[in-house]
Amino acid sequence: MSIRHFLTTQDYSRGEIDALLEQAAAFKRSPRGQQLAGKSVALMFFNPSMRTRTSFELGAFHLGGHAIVLSPGKDAWPIEFEAGSVMDGDTEEHIAEVARVLSRYVDLIAVRAFPKFQDWAVDRQDKVIKAFAQYATVPVINMETITHPCQELAHALALKEHLGDLTKKKYVLTWTYHPKPLNTAVANSALLIATKMGMDVTLLCPTPDYVLDERYMQFGYQNAKENGGSLKVSHDIEEAYAGADVVYAKSWGALPFFGKWEQEKPVREASRHFIVDEAKMALTNHGLFSHCLPLRRNVKATDAVMDAPYCIAIDEAENRLHVQKAVMASLIGQG
Repeated sequence: MSIRHFLTTQDYSRGEIDALLEQAAAFKRSPRGQQLAGKSVALMFFNPSMRTRTSFELGAFHLGGHAIVLSPGKDAWPIEFEAGSVMDGDTEEHIAEVARVLSRYVDLIAVRAFPKFQDWAVDRQDKVIKAFAQYATVPVINMETITHPCQELAHALALKEHLGDLTKKKYVLTWTYHPKPLNTAVANSALLIATKMGMDVTLLCPTPDYVLDERYMQFGYQNAKENGGSLKVSHDIEEAYAGADVVYAKSWGALPFFGKWEQEKPVREASRHFIVDEAKMALTNHGLFSHCLPLRRNVKATDAVMDAPYCIAIDEAENRLHVQKAVMASLIGQG
């Protein structure tokens, strides 16, 4: 019997996603349980975290399980991921051993590993999480690599709580300014889950250079077709915001400039006006606003937007705890 991982929501049907969201809602109503009693989880953090680490550790605890946090290169040995590598550099052990040994200790492995931001042709292969899934003999969860599927579920749950049926709701995924280029993971994931929920999705970005990787665009078009929604790209702020039911903000680096960020910087600097503010939100259909957090206030969105009743970013952040319980319980739960 093959192992079921949670690496991307594209591996899950709409029905399976709905079932996870229903279970997450149940955990939100009744937070404690014993679904993970006697179970253990290894949380592998190659990058910093606040919400992800806290929600996974507490989620395991709330369901009777135990989580162990490891940071390779800090409190654990640096890991090599290349097959056939001559390991005479900084890495001390290979993923082939790491994943198999951890699988003897724990029931689940969760991994957070951002891209290197030097070569998108390399980063888009998502080697770290895929290597864990290849060698592990227990389920593996993606805690954010080049996608962020747990954030997707938290976002979808928050939207359903406020809007009910999401089919055909107008959803704007807008790029926002940030002083440095960021991962495309949350943008990729927002596109995937909004189209999977049958929403009419507009990807708003300054120029065609900021359109997301073709793989995720194609997944989005496929999801929209299968679930009764739509997907389009816009560079027109007013047109995109007009009549929107949801505005979701995220900053990300332009893929053609990966590893050449000084060349991208002038385009980014000229696009500070993409900030989410009250004037733009006034164009929406009394729309909701959200962000995955952390958010730089008055850079990505204004204080007025973040403090408005229509901002559901805190609801979404809370839901990380509930959806991750649902995912862990679905993979290794009992009872």
